[in-house]
Amino acid sequence: MVQTATLLLKCFLLLVFYVEVSIPQQATAPWYENLPAVAMDYKVYIEAGKEDCYFQYVNPGATFYVSFQVVRGGDGMAGFAVRHPTGQIVHPYQWKPNSEYQDQQSMGGYYSVCIDNQFSKFAAKLVNIYITVVRYDLWELYTKEIESLNMNMENFTSTIVGVERNINNMLQYQHHTRGREAWDFNLLQDNNSYVVRWSFIQIFVVVMTTAVQVYFVRKLFDIKVGGSKSRI
Repeated sequence: MVQTATLLLKCFLLLVFYVEVSIPQQATAPWYENLPAVAMDYKVYIEAGKEDCYFQYVNPGATFYVSFQVVRGGDGMAGFAVRHPTGQIVHPYQWKPNSEYQDQQSMGGYYSVCIDNQFSKFAAKLVNIYITVVRYDLWELYTKEIESLNMNMENFTSTIVGVERNINNMLQYQHHTRGREAWDFNLLQDNNSYVVRWSFIQIFVVVMTTAVQVYFVRKLFDIKVGGSKSRI
């Protein structure tokens, strides 16, 4: 009885192994790779003397756009570079407060976006990164599908494409505006902290100077007679 149960268990395990081997698992792509447009806005903190890189998948034929802006920290500048999926640096490092890169017709693959703060040995940086991936070719696919249904929607589709391009341009403009607003706000905060700090220091110096002057003026009126003091 035990031998029969053992034999049945072995046959079941072999059957499960055969099914797992014979049916290959289909690799599923990330959900965002099939979207017609993707827009991402990040705020990242770069330590002093460090470099951080981020990767974004871009579909073949899509439009890839990335920009960065230093919000606060140090001299307000950092290095920015973009590496093509082939490994070529398409946007070399430059020490700037902001920069951008755009590829109108991407070959597809993972782009590398790197923020370099290695020239700053003591000050960390807060950086705003904006990335968009737009697939305008999908609108042509929609046009072909509509034409297959004998529907003349060419003008409507071209209007939608124009609206999509305008929306993308407005999003980029809003990103720059928000980044500039954040930079101005942090600059005002830094200036306020600077003024308050130096005001307290100057008040302390004035008080100490007054106390020292009063002390020495009073010492001038101290007259020593023998071993005792008489005060005028």
